[in-house]
This record gives sequence, C-alpha cells and structure tokens, in this order.
Amino acid sequence: MKGITFVVLAILLFGSCSTVLANPPLVPPVQYEQFCEAQKVSGTGVIDVSTSVIDKKIALEYQNMMAGNGDIELDSENAYSQDADKLKRNITSVNGSNESGLNLYERTKLTYAGEDPLTGGKYLNSKAFYGGIGANVQEMFSVNEMEKDETSFFASTTPYQPKEGSPEDLIKKLKDAGRNTTEVESLMTANNEIYIPSHLIGIVTTNSFNGTWGTDATWHKIFYKDIKAHEMFTGTFEAEKTIKFHENPVPDNIHPPCLGIDC
Repeated sequence: MKGITFVVLAILLFGSCSTVLANPPLVPPVQYEQFCEAQKVSGTGVIDVSTSVIDKKIALEYQNMMAGNGDIELDSENAYSQDADKLKRNITSVNGSNESGLNLYERTKLTYAGEDPLTGGKYLNSKAFYGGIGANVQEMFSVNEMEKDETSFFASTTPYQPKEGSPEDLIKKLKDAGRNTTEVESLMTANNEIYIPSHLIGIVTTNSFNGTWGTDATWHKIFYKDIKAHEMFTGTFEAEKTIKFHENPVPDNIHPPCLGIDC
C-alpha cells in the first residue's frame, strides 16, 4: 500500500510519464467575440464606473472600477477581441514603434478633484487554470486629486490568420523554432503584418495625485517561479511606471522524473 500511495502522489505532483508543455499561445475560437466601449465625460457629481471582462477561452480576467463624488474629466476606451488581429495598437513598451495585436486594450485619461476621495482599482490576470501564465497586475487608489494617463494591455492567443497554416499548426512550428527568436517573431506575425506578442500582460501609467495610490504585480508558477512587486504611496506624488510580464510563446519540454520508466 505504501508503494501505491507513493506512485499516486508522484503522479499528482509531477504528472504522468509524458512530456509536459509550458504555456503555448492559445488558439482563438473560430466564432470570435469582441467588445468595445469608449466615452468622454466632463462634469460634477456622483461617479460610479465599472467594467469587467472574464473569458476562459483566452485565460483573461479583467476588472476596472472607480467611485467618488467631485469634478471629473474622463476620456477612456475599453476594447476586447478574441481575435488579436482585429485589435491593433501601438504601445512603445510592447513592440517599439510598431502596431501589435492584443486581446485587451484599455486607455484612460482622467482628471479628478473633490472633497470626497475617488476610490477604485484595476485587476488584470492571465489565469493559469485556463492556459494563461499565472501573472496578474493590480492597481489601487483613493485620491482627492488625480491626473492620470494610463494604458493596460493583454494578449494570449496565436494570430487568427498566421502567415502559414492554421493556428493549431503554428503551435507545432513554434516548438520547432525553439530558441530562434527571429523565427518565433516571424511566426507570431499575422498575414496583415501585425505582431501578436503572446503571452503578455501589463500597465503603463503616468500620473500625479494627492492621496493613496499603489500597485501589486505577481507571477507564480508552482515549484518554478514566484515574482512579487508591491508599491504604495500616500501623500502628494508624481509617478511614471511600467509593469509588464511576457513569456516567450514556445512550448517548453520538461522531462518528468519518471522519464524512461514503464509506469
């Protein structure tokens, strides 16, 4: 019985006797879905704004909310597409001066002043259980004054229309490309020459505030990786910050402990 218990425990911990793959990019569904919301608001009064997107097919979990009572000017865009070829944006920290294909893009320009604090936060997660990389970025704030220009971004899928073959074939070609980063970048470029930087999650922000503002970022992979970054400021500050997690979208061969054993 002890021997059987040990074998069962080993399988639970390390998996069966086969090659384990890391996080290849996810295949976008044929009948892809999209969502877009854009708004410009200026005025004085009660503020209650929230957006939530959860999509298991692309391992996305996104929440963004704020509430307060004061003077506000808001110019924002939320765009989500399971087909990253359709959502093209230029983000310097992602792909220099070139457009990239994303599954989620959020841009907010905000000015706020009020006796009641504007309280809110943002949560962006690449959910490992659904094929993501297990990284998340979170922003929290409670401020009486704020000026903010912020961009959030997320990608997890293959190009919807790769240059050669299907998205399923692309995953096999990425594995063959291995450490050839030039070949990987070429494979992850769609027919319309838009690069799809899977797996990617991050925030770029420039803001000044009076109150409390902070960020948390974590990336955890059981037995392999644990990255944590935390910042919180209370007072009057100006801040410029970039948080970005990116994993090379190549399946990784991990040799299980029982390799070569008939089990």
